[in-house]
Parts: sequence; C-alpha cells; structure tokens
Amino acid sequence: MELHQIRAFVAVARVGNVTKASDVLCVTQPAVTAQIKGLESSLGIALFDRSGGRMTLTRAGEKLMAQAGVLLAAAAELKGMARGMQGELTGRIEIGLPGETTDFLRTGALSIAMQRDLPLVDLHTRTKPVGQLLDLVRGGGLTGAFLISVNPPRDLQWLSLRSVGYRIAIPNRLASEMQRGGWRVLAGLPWVSGEVESHVHQMLRNLFEQQGLEPNVGVRSEDTSTLESFVRAGTACALLREEVAVPGVERGEWLVWGHARVDAQLFFGSSSDHIGDPLVVALTSAVNAVWS
Repeated sequence: MELHQIRAFVAVARVGNVTKASDVLCVTQPAVTAQIKGLESSLGIALFDRSGGRMTLTRAGEKLMAQAGVLLAAAAELKGMARGMQGELTGRIEIGLPGETTDFLRTGALSIAMQRDLPLVDLHTRTKPVGQLLDLVRGGGLTGAFLISVNPPRDLQWLSLRSVGYRIAIPNRLASEMQRGGWRVLAGLPWVSGEVESHVHQMLRNLFEQQGLEPNVGVRSEDTSTLESFVRAGTACALLREEVAVPGVERGEWLVWGHARVDAQLFFGSSSDHIGDPLVVALTSAVNAVWS
C-alpha cells in the first residue's frame, strides 16, 4: 500500500470517476486506474462499485474513506515538519549540469526553492560533460547531477523527470545535398556536436553507429546554444532538442530530417552510497517538487 494509491482512492471517491480524478491529481487516467487496482489488491477488498458508469464506494470503501483522509492529513503534517527541519540543515550542495540551458533544467526555480527551504545551505553548480558528471557523483565531488540519457548507469540512484526528444537539424544551404541520398550522405555533411563525453555526442554517435557510419564532426562545443548558432549560420548539422529544432523549422532557420529521432530521458541522479545523507535527501526532494 502506497501513499499515492491512497490519494487516488480519495480523489476518485470524492469526484466519482477516474477522468475527473486524473485531472485533480495531474496524472493520466491509466495511472489512476492502476493505483486503485493496486490498492484493492493490497487490501484484498473491492473499494468501488463500478456499475452504472460511475464509481461509488462499496460498504468497505466507505469505512476506509475516513481513515484514508486521516492518513493523508498525517502525511501532509509529516512533510511540513520535515520541511521545517530542512531549514536547519547547513553545508554545501554541488549540482552537476549537462550542457543544456538553465531554463530547460529549471535551475532558477530550483535555486529559489533551495533558498526558501534550505536557507543555510550554499548551492553551487558545475557544467561538465556527462562522463565527468558521472565520475564526480560516484566520487562524492557532486551532491547530485542532471543527466540526459537513453540508458542511465544502474550504479547510481535516478529520479526520472521528463522525456526528451532529439532531432537532426540541417542548414538550409545543405538541404540540396540530402536529395542525393540518405544516411551515408548525411554522415558526410559537416557536423557540430558536443564534446566526446557529452550526452549530445553520445546520442549522435550511437545514432550513426546503428547505420554502420560515423558523422563528420568538425566542431565541438559543450554549449547547446553554440550548436544552434552553427546550424542557423549554415555551417553544420547538429542534433538538437525537439523543442528547439521544430520551432527553428517554423521560423525558416533550418530543416529537420524526418527519418531519425532520439528518445531520451532527463534524470536527476545521486550516489547510492549517500542515499540517506540529509543534504542529498533534501536536494532530491527539492528537484522532485520543482519538476512535479
């Protein structure tokens, strides 16, 4: 039995159906349905009568409803007490960032949350390629780090934040080159990418390795805005985040090749060795709140 299952139970009981409950909870309808079924399975009883197109509480559900409200109130009180104690924490938090914009990573909102909830903790950020970020987290040089990856390493603790799609952006002046072929021609065009250990270059390299090819990377930069500027100037192709690539097409700045897409995830990770550290717990909680 999990707290999110109890929240789903209470929400459905109050509004009478899964659709409205999913809106209240800001989750998908299948997620609410799964949470209700999981709670019923855990308790071994049916909580709702699902006949007539509306979910109404069974007699057992009615009896448990009041206690569920008490549990949620107690959980909220416990969370409030913990937040108050977070304000007493002191120390230094170092967060690792990949070469993405601070707006995308929501570091501004995170900084505000940290100043509010952890006023005695010093917050610092360091931008590094993904390989260096992982080594620093493992070695304790970073409290935690954001990572964009298809498959994050299993030896660290990861909090999944959102999906991130990447598309191939081609300068308008090179568009005619692509009329002569596909992947092989694309690989031969000039490319700008991240540093060798960066998440952007790792995804680009893997994309072409699946075709038995290697992109012609002539320029490297850890700053993703630099990648955009090279494509915009007509100098080179680049792998860009979808929310950057597609609007660029709409503005007429470049083209997007429609035969490839990389689906990755944005994670926040910390060392498994420091899972109970108060600063790590407080930081992870703040990141989760900013992204929830």
